[in-house]
Parts: sequence; C-alpha cells; structure tokens
Amino acid sequence: MESGVVAVNNHNYESKATSTITIKGILSLLMENIDENGRKRVISLGMGDPTLTTLFHTPNVVEDAVAHTLQSHKFHGYAPTPGLLQARIAIAEYLSRDLPYQLSSDDVFITCGCTQAIDVSVAMLARPGANILLPRPGFPIYELCAAFRGVEVRHYDLLPQKGWEVDLDAVEALADHNTVALVIINPGNPCGNVYSYHHLEKIAETAKRVGTIVIADEVYGHLAFGGKPFVPMGVFGSVVPVLTLGSLSKRWIVPGWRLGWFVTNDPSGTFRNPKVVERIKKYFDLLGGPATFIQAAVPQIIALTEEVFFKKTIDNLRLTADICCKEIKDIPCIFCPYKPEGSMAMMVKLNLSLLEDISDDIDFCFKLAKEESVIILPGTAVGLKDWLRITFAADPSALGEGMRRIKSFYQRHARKL
Repeated sequence: MESGVVAVNNHNYESKATSTITIKGILSLLMENIDENGRKRVISLGMGDPTLTTLFHTPNVVEDAVAHTLQSHKFHGYAPTPGLLQARIAIAEYLSRDLPYQLSSDDVFITCGCTQAIDVSVAMLARPGANILLPRPGFPIYELCAAFRGVEVRHYDLLPQKGWEVDLDAVEALADHNTVALVIINPGNPCGNVYSYHHLEKIAETAKRVGTIVIADEVYGHLAFGGKPFVPMGVFGSVVPVLTLGSLSKRWIVPGWRLGWFVTNDPSGTFRNPKVVERIKKYFDLLGGPATFIQAAVPQIIALTEEVFFKKTIDNLRLTADICCKEIKDIPCIFCPYKPEGSMAMMVKLNLSLLEDISDDIDFCFKLAKEESVIILPGTAVGLKDWLRITFAADPSALGEGMRRIKSFYQRHARKL
C-alpha cells in the first residue's frame, strides 16, 4: 500500500521497495515495540482518529439523530444501492452550498467511509493499460486499490517549499493517453496543506489540458484553520469533471460510523453518459453501504449541527498545530518546512546527519517507540523517506509531553561533534 515496507527481524528494521505494508500495519508493529516494562504511558501521534482524545467530541445532536432513526424501527432493512434518497438529497444540498451550481441526489452515492469511495473511484476507471497520478507524499490506500485493480501508479511530487502545492510540470510530464485520473487531497493528508482557489484552478486547467479527470479527496473538507479557506475542487467542475470523495468522519468526529460519499461534480454532463451511469450503478450493486439507520440520520446531522461546534473543532486544531510547531523548534533533528493550515497531520523532515545511530525514518520511529513510548509514523509509509508524519489531533498535554520525549530521544542519540 505504501511506497516502502517495514521488515521486522530481531528488532532490526529495514526499508525494502519490493513489498508493502499498510499504515495501520506499521502502527501495530510500532505498538508491539513498546517496552511493556517501561513506566511511561503510550502517547500515539500516529493515528488520525480524533475520538482517541478528550479534546474533540461528537455533538449531542448527531448522536441523538442516530438514536432517533434507530429507535424509529423504520431503518432495519436494506438501503437502496446508491444509498437512502433522503441522505443523498441532504449531502447534495450540503455540498452545493460551496458550489456555483446545484448538485442533485443523482450525483451522490453513499459509501462505507471515504475508503470505499476511493476504491469505487479507482475501480470505475480501471481498464487495461490505465494509469493514475497520485501525490507524493499521499494517502497510500490509493496505491493499494490501484494494485488490486491492475492500474499503474505514477507519482507526482508535492512541493514543501511552496506549501506542498502540486508540481504541475510533473503532472504534465507524467500524463499520457492512458491516464485516467489525477488525485488531489485537500486539505492535505499527510501534509496539513490547504490549496488556494488559484492553485486549484491551475490544477483543473492542467487536468483538462492533459485530458483526464480529477479525483478530489476532501475527507478533511472545511478543516482549514490558516490563512486560506477551504475551496472544494467541485467549484471547477465546469472546467474538468471532478469526482468528490468525502465523509462525515473528520468534520463530525465519527470515523467509526463509516458514512462516506462518492459524488460526481460535472455540470457539463460527462458522467451522465448512460454507459457511465450504468457502470457506476452496477458496481454499487456489489457493495454494502453504511448501516441504514445511520444513513437515515444524515439529514438531521447536517441540519442540526450548529456552527459553534465546527468553530470549536477548528480552534482546537489551530491550538494543537501551534503547540506541535512550537515544540518542534526545540528539536534540532526535525524540521517543519510548512506550518499546517488544515487537516490533522503534518510532515517534518528528519536530519539524519545530526543522529549517531539512526539509519532512516523507520529506524527512528521504532527506536522512539521502544525508548520513549511515543508513536509517530515514518514518512516511508506515505511515500517520503526520511520524513515523519505527526498527527496533532491530540490532547495538548499529551502532545507537549510527546514532543518533549522526542527531544530527549534526540539528545540521547545526537551525533557527538
């Protein structure tokens, strides 16, 4: 799934390019490497699950909406293939708030989380010889789905010195007549970037020029707390066809509910071709969506969640991102090239020349887990060797303590001058 693999053998950790392991797999291995006899509590800054903290809470109205639909005894059966109509209408209206055109329920398909939406998007586009353009660093589920579907992966770089913008020259160089999609993730996971309107417009124009569509992964949609507001890629649906993937997971703090969506943003009607529509519908016949009673609650969830809840989430993410960046400045071996402005994670560069006995990012993370009971993700897992991904959606006290332990780890392993 990722660009590299972690090979574990007698506590020697080696990166190999010939195999792959999932992010959850790496995090599980890191947890296994925790010293069970140690007295330090485990601090995990590796998994992007805000429910694991005391800082982020699901709104009561959201839980009440699900309880109401469950107790109504009306939603124990199967949902229609594309999802419950009322949920699709509500999602179409929700997404249309930020668009210059109106989506309809026919544009919306309910998925089992954004992960299933990713798989659907790749499966829909798969054909002999097809290739897909993915960001590096990025979210490795795309690579895994492409591997299962026989779709070639071509990576374009995100540019840290430009706020992790897309290297558009690379996109043009990589694309050919077999390119079926350009994937962007905005707000960015794992980088914490938020793309400007102008940059998204250039992405749309580039995709149109090379003759491909855009898959816009917006699972962190609206979780922007810096100087740039969140702009959905669907704004440019009249320039280039866009598949928008999203979910309730992060904005409503319910990742375990697995309520996602696959949405066609296409005012010009490319996706309304009868053959395309039939292909999408038939593929959804194979899938099982989220629980029907959760789908039924979507209209209430969207309508009743107050803006103050969203504002509190944004304020908390800004706070924890600031804490993380401040603490990083006191750790010489890691460097943050770009302060995050969105999502829940950031990438930092590891300077191995300042470390005595650390061979790479994987070695750093396993030894850190062993010695300090702190879990962070090696950059190799998201396609960028000798970088680290830190999730800052954590309690401020745990985040501060975790960063101080990383500093102690650095001091212990610092190269002697």
